[in-house]
Amino acid sequence: MQKDIYEKIISFLLGASWGIILFGALLTFKIFINFGIVVAIFSTIVFIFISLFLVLAIDAFLVNKQRLQEAKKQTELLKKIYAKHTK
Repeated sequence: MQKDIYEKIISFLLGASWGIILFGALLTFKIFINFGIVVAIFSTIVFIFISLFLVLAIDAFLVNKQRLQEAKKQTELLKKIYAKHTK
């Protein structure tokens, strides 16, 4: 299945986002460990929680694109069926 440039960019952004989440969580933990283990864990969880919402937003773009493509296919099929039965 061929992917268009939009889907390639979204897939790349999804992969990059997961990498940023992993390295960002480690970096956040290392930065906040000076303030205590509880603060470090809490700030890391907050970072991960916010980042996962951003990943979901990127994934929503891909899902909406696929839904739009399916709606276009269904519209074409309905037009063919309508044209066939109205003759």
